[in-house]
Amino acid sequence: MTQPLHQLKESPSQTAGPYVHIGLTPNALGIPGIYPEDLGLSPIREGAKGERITITGHVRDGAGMILRDALIESWQADAAGLFNSPSETRGKADPNVIGWARILADFDSGDWSLTTVKPGAVTLPQGGTMAPHIALWIVARGVNIGLQTRIYFEDEGEANAACPVLARIEHKARIPTLLAKKTGPGQYRFDIVLQGDDETVFFDL
Repeated sequence: MTQPLHQLKESPSQTAGPYVHIGLTPNALGIPGIYPEDLGLSPIREGAKGERITITGHVRDGAGMILRDALIESWQADAAGLFNSPSETRGKADPNVIGWARILADFDSGDWSLTTVKPGAVTLPQGGTMAPHIALWIVARGVNIGLQTRIYFEDEGEANAACPVLARIEHKARIPTLLAKKTGPGQYRFDIVLQGDDETVFFDL
């Protein structure tokens, strides 16, 4: 049943910071007692199957400044390409891969880090697969609407070439802004650029 929404108008968006950490990650901000621990500390539990990886990066604005108060939420499939959703996978997904995490930029350096398992390719209902990826939602001081992008992996060339989402990007020269660069065994680098040269591709979802 569809709920009629024509009576209500959408509220205007407001900047997410600097209050976002007070509401979402109070312990990290030094405000204990609201939650025993902040939600979304890790997308995986001990025993998660798959290749363990760490992705690091920072968020940079159009002036080249690193945003030290950025907050990122991630959502991903497990190593078999299944999401932690009983309605989608009938409980077949790895129970130790929660799939969701809340990531804070370091308040001093602006660097952020995500340790997880490398996701598998996701099979689409209509056939075909999406290349291994991690979806991101980014907010920070001055960002009025949360930005959505994805992390793909440069060492998944064949899967990336067949991915229908990447194929929809008109300006192919911008696809590398979505690719995490491998810097060592299990180590990747992914910097997010909000504006200007090398601006990251963002999705309107």
